Amino acid sequence: MVSLKAYIANSLDGFIAKKDGSVEWIHAEKYQLEKEDFGYEAFMESIDCIVMGRITFETVLQFDPYPFETVPVMVVTKNPNYQIESKHQISVFTRPLRELVPFLETKGYQNIYVDGGKLIQSFLQESMLDTITITQIPILLGSGIPLFGVTENEIELKHRKTQSYPNGFVQTEYEILK
Repeated sequence: MVSLKAYIANSLDGFIAKKDGSVEWIHAEKYQLEKEDFGYEAFMESIDCIVMGRITFETVLQFDPYPFETVPVMVVTKNPNYQIESKHQISVFTRPLRELVPFLETKGYQNIYVDGGKLIQSFLQESMLDTITITQIPILLGSGIPLFGVTENEIELKHRKTQSYPNGFVQTEYEILK
């Protein structure tokens, strides 16, 4: 059975990036703790595949070094002509989102990291996401790209755990009730 998990950071006022898509504020030196990865490495060790929205993927491609050398990435886009030439394990999925889980099952993937604000919103809207881990960064951006958009229905969550860090980060994990 496939488990779909989001793991993302946002500002205290709910933004995952500035209006221009930049996320350097997350990596500000003042927030970093020596040898603290906020659970990210353990999370990544549990993942078989990353499913990522196109805009997020194009941002990640600019990172040096590319952070996902050891895990396959599937880029989800509505553009049927979208193509990627890369030396990395990257594929493109252009079919309806509801067809993604059966497709992932045929590949043998069980633990999937869902990344990208719009993609997470789509997964929530389709009741496809199983868990979400949100790390709140102690900053108010005032505007930007929101983690959550308008939803047609209420989405109930069950709190699993919360952890605070000395630098002010607060990480909360929720199970999405369906």
